[in-house]
Amino acid sequence: MKNRENIGGSGILLILIILVLLPLVTVLFQVVCPGLELSEFDLGNLALVLDVFKRPLWEKAFINSATLSLATTAIGIIIAGLLANLRVNYDFPFGKLLDIVSWILMIIPSFILAQGWVYFASGNGIAKAWLGISGMNDFLFSFPGLVTVMVLCKYPMAYVAIKAALEWYPAELVHAARMNGASPVRAWLDVQLPLCLPTYFSAAMLIFMDTVGDYGMSSTITAVYSFPTLPYTIYSAICSSPVRFDMAGVLSLYLVVMIVIAMILQHYVMGRKRFDYLGNGTMRTMARKPHGLLSAFINVFTGLFCLVALGVPVGSNFIMSFSDSFSIERFEFTLENYKRVLQPDGELIVGIQHSLSLAVIAALIGIVLGFAVAYILTYSDFRLKKLIDTITLIAMAVPGVVLGIGYIFVWNQKWLQPLGLNLYGKPSILVLAAVASAVPLINRVLVGGMAKVPKELLTASQVQGAGFIHRIRTILLPLLHNSMVSGVLAAFGGSVFNLAITTILYPPNYSTLPVYISDSYNDLNFGYAAAATIVGGACIVTIMLILEFVLNIGNRKRNEYAVNT
Repeated sequence: MKNRENIGGSGILLILIILVLLPLVTVLFQVVCPGLELSEFDLGNLALVLDVFKRPLWEKAFINSATLSLATTAIGIIIAGLLANLRVNYDFPFGKLLDIVSWILMIIPSFILAQGWVYFASGNGIAKAWLGISGMNDFLFSFPGLVTVMVLCKYPMAYVAIKAALEWYPAELVHAARMNGASPVRAWLDVQLPLCLPTYFSAAMLIFMDTVGDYGMSSTITAVYSFPTLPYTIYSAICSSPVRFDMAGVLSLYLVVMIVIAMILQHYVMGRKRFDYLGNGTMRTMARKPHGLLSAFINVFTGLFCLVALGVPVGSNFIMSFSDSFSIERFEFTLENYKRVLQPDGELIVGIQHSLSLAVIAALIGIVLGFAVAYILTYSDFRLKKLIDTITLIAMAVPGVVLGIGYIFVWNQKWLQPLGLNLYGKPSILVLAAVASAVPLINRVLVGGMAKVPKELLTASQVQGAGFIHRIRTILLPLLHNSMVSGVLAAFGGSVFNLAITTILYPPNYSTLPVYISDSYNDLNFGYAAAATIVGGACIVTIMLILEFVLNIGNRKRNEYAVNT
């Protein structure tokens, strides 16, 4: 048993090193060895690390990424915390809508939301031409405007995490504080908030990591407003002529360092303090009906928030999809965009097919690999499992643009050609990159599910003679059904809409859905890009709903049988 665990753990560790660590190391190694050509090796290139404060573009990209990420994290965690507390503690009409809007915003990629905001707030956009709102252009294309849009895009991850943590509260501790004269606000500040610090810090880390590595928002906004960020500048370094491998390596190093510093800071703040409070004195939070001005405030605030966060970008895309001009001021209704998009042999249909095939393969491989990783982390005694956990955490933190560039360096080596492993320029490299991006998320979902299944349950079945596969099939998989479905859907949706990786790695004449939409937008074919967004997004969402229904058929039948018996 021990040997099998070591063999399995070693195999999983090797796969993760190839998928995650090797691409990251090669990117960072570009600083001293551009293009991985040993003849170019020069430790003197380490001086380039300090050039980020000397070269205007590098410095501007670094400052923009740092300030945008910090501001988005600070404001996003406040907004998410406020919304989560309102949702858990009060029963109001827009509560369910707030949940739905947050989940939709988690699925929609940032570049699509950014496109919608550009259509709405540009100088000839919907706000000015139709609604008579002046100044939206100046606001959106400024630092406060970008922070606002980024907060509306990134808050859902923190909202979902905080909301889940607040569904239980330490009733005895809160009652003790109230009996000693603490007001409800003081009891929340002194008792509930400190105990929820791990959730708030984790939520803040999610916002920060997703913002600092976001390529979609910066690539979309930069088309109409000069605001270079590290991910976009790294991509530009690879696509420029001559190719600046050293520049990509230096900027990637700073991107990784920023994320590592944030992780270290979180660990330092948390220290070894204990925050566990679930026990006999814990009660499920019961939502109560608000009254008077409080009820009016909650409903108006959440209703307007949902309208602005989701209605504006999605509605703007929908309106622009019927425009025959890139300007709303010269808007004339037309269906020509949809006719072009829906051509049976059109590029969009082909792009959707490519994206779907990649997503299906990535989801299937990812769920198997993610399950194996989660099993080793939860149930095995493999001595290097902490290293496996660290690699999966690194994979979650490393931005897609850095991972994509690393895959170019790893899989574009001449010595791999005789082995048939020179994958750059082939669809298979997209599959590997998609799996590398999907496994960490699937692993986190499954680890949470496996934590609820005691190892003794598996041990008891083993004592009764059940083999490993039989134990997995009859015990673990049924208990992890919901987690498995969530992991598959998350991997599928993330692989379909991964703009950074597909933009960097897609082979010639192999366009994918996000690349196709982004290219149309960058060519100023706004109406066509919006129609492609609506059609492509509707297709993917419909497929995901069907997939969710099909995957849950067996679980629903088991639940119905349990109720009837």
